[in-house]
Amino acid sequence: MQTFAHGAATWDVECPRRPGRATGVTMAGFRVRDLEALRIVPHPAVTLLLDFGDGSPVVDGAAGRQERGSVVAGPGTGSGGAVWARGKNVECVQVRLSPVVARAVLGASPAELDGAVVALGDLWGREASRIRERLRDAPSWQDRFAWTDALLARRHEAGPPVDPEVAWAWRRIVGSGGLARVDALAAEVGWSRKRLWSRFRSQLGLPPKRAVRLVRFDRAAHRLVAGEGAARVAADTGYADQSHLHRDVMAFTGATPAAVAGERFLAVDELAWPGRAAEPSSAQVRGSCLP
Repeated sequence: MQTFAHGAATWDVECPRRPGRATGVTMAGFRVRDLEALRIVPHPAVTLLLDFGDGSPVVDGAAGRQERGSVVAGPGTGSGGAVWARGKNVECVQVRLSPVVARAVLGASPAELDGAVVALGDLWGREASRIRERLRDAPSWQDRFAWTDALLARRHEAGPPVDPEVAWAWRRIVGSGGLARVDALAAEVGWSRKRLWSRFRSQLGLPPKRAVRLVRFDRAAHRLVAGEGAARVAADTGYADQSHLHRDVMAFTGATPAAVAGERFLAVDELAWPGRAAEPSSAQVRGSCLP
């Protein structure tokens, strides 16, 4: 377990030692004694927070909505700086699900989350309580990861897959770093733009154009946290100019690029998800293009 300190906050972070059984599923373990208000930065994944600690995380969402304990959130949750997390003595396994596998794992489309943070018990019923007990009783973090991986793999195998055209379009967007054009994606899979929009939105939880923006923003935000200048980041990640980057960062986080560069939740990513390689590379995407 590694320790990450940022200001007054100290995080203990653990990673699985072995890759998971299902592609597109990554996880990390966190222990935080005093989690001060933490902005949830939008991410291009569905997030499962599996809580089992003595305390309990609290997620404050838009319009005063509040959830405690284990939760699930769709891709892009937190846009505009509307979602914050806090808590005492928090211990959890956090899982990131590629939207391509999320419908099968969740048993529901990410579109049904409608951008909100939802209590896991509302989605999985009593199973959420059994998960908490099993994680708490596990003797080690690696045992927790192994059990969680087996659970998610079983659900993934039993759940409905997304359309192969939708999966291919998503992976193309990720592989391009958010530079893919929606019209070109539709043409390459042989669909109309309207059909791609409808299937993509219903199965993955966001329309393709927003997926492009979210993937591009995520790439840029992590480079800002790594200490790169905004002008260089804008030029390298497909923004028209630095002002364009500024507007997008404000839209996704409610904060300036300079403020986002100091985000604790992004800074801890390199410990929790080294390389963040939950999706295939662009070379792999090109190799799996539809005919």
